[in-house]
Amino acid sequence: MNILLAGFPDSETTGAGEPSQAERAEVLTVPLGTNSYEIHLGPKLLPQLGHLAARCVGGRRGCVVSNRSVARLYGSQTVETLRQAGMDVTLIEVPAGERSKCLRQARRLYHQFLAAGLDRASFVVALGGGVVGDLAGFAAATYMRGIDYIQVPTTLMAQVDSSIGGKTAVNLPQGKNLIGAFHQPRMVVADTDTLRSLPRREYRNGWAEVIKHALIADADFWALLEASVGPLLNLDTACVGHAVRRSCEIKVDVVRRDEREAGLRAVLNCGHTIGHALERIAAYGHLRHGEAVAIGLAAEAHIAVSRGMMPAADASRLEALLVAFGLPVRVDAPEPTAVIAACEVDKKRLAGKTRVPLPLRIGSVTIVDDVKPDEIREAVAHISR
Repeated sequence: MNILLAGFPDSETTGAGEPSQAERAEVLTVPLGTNSYEIHLGPKLLPQLGHLAARCVGGRRGCVVSNRSVARLYGSQTVETLRQAGMDVTLIEVPAGERSKCLRQARRLYHQFLAAGLDRASFVVALGGGVVGDLAGFAAATYMRGIDYIQVPTTLMAQVDSSIGGKTAVNLPQGKNLIGAFHQPRMVVADTDTLRSLPRREYRNGWAEVIKHALIADADFWALLEASVGPLLNLDTACVGHAVRRSCEIKVDVVRRDEREAGLRAVLNCGHTIGHALERIAAYGHLRHGEAVAIGLAAEAHIAVSRGMMPAADASRLEALLVAFGLPVRVDAPEPTAVIAACEVDKKRLAGKTRVPLPLRIGSVTIVDDVKPDEIREAVAHISR
């Protein structure tokens, strides 16, 4: 990774009437040839959505997909800014929560797209967190063999992770994201002001992915997170803005080198093999995705330490940082056999082997293709309380 932060700036204004550095929107490019797109990051971006969208989807018909709570906060504003840009849009609400990521809800969206008159020249806006982004993105990827969509993530989790990279999916009872498609958005618009409306638990939930990005790619960023827990949890505008940007930069760098997860992109699944298994066992929604990833990171770091790959001191730093951000690293004793079984139907398995990215140290990770059931059993014992 070739872009490192020297430190978090302060959030003071630069002069009368001038926006501070923290208030200026920034643009990152995801360079994927004909699939390239921009990520717009910063405060006060939602009112600009219509203007931004008009540049990449034109004055066409579309649907805004959101859940009820997000629609109540931002639905009218989103629809209005798109209509002011000359677009004919319809707002569609889906139930909140991970259980909405299913084929039944995708089928419901197809019918609503048809009722709204969407054709192959139309577009979808995914307004909300990772569930809405995955579901709406999957529906867009498969409706009429694929139509354009724009990601408007309103949670920290979605802004730093799920809105970027074009992975769209729904769940099956057997596991997460087993039915899906790679379908890159035309644009991502991440208004960091929306983070202030998040429930505290949901906001903390997103830091698991930020910590994961630092763990796999950037020891300097990790050190900044360790030194800035208070300002980040207290939503300091400058600190949060730069943490979101750096996290996005890390994911973009991985995606640009491996768009369809042929190899390198699998490093982004660190913490997710055991994390997804725990989500499924807990029944989707009872354990938030970031919470499951945090516990999964602790479990998979334990495997790395047991193999002699990762220093125990770095694993302890990992757990300490997760706890500092209010994330769990232990869970009420899950049945090891159930966790092993869930890992065995995980979409990341390859040729019958459990493929897991394991950390080598803070800022570095490798992919291991032969994690054994006994290792998972021992990791489950480590995270059990």
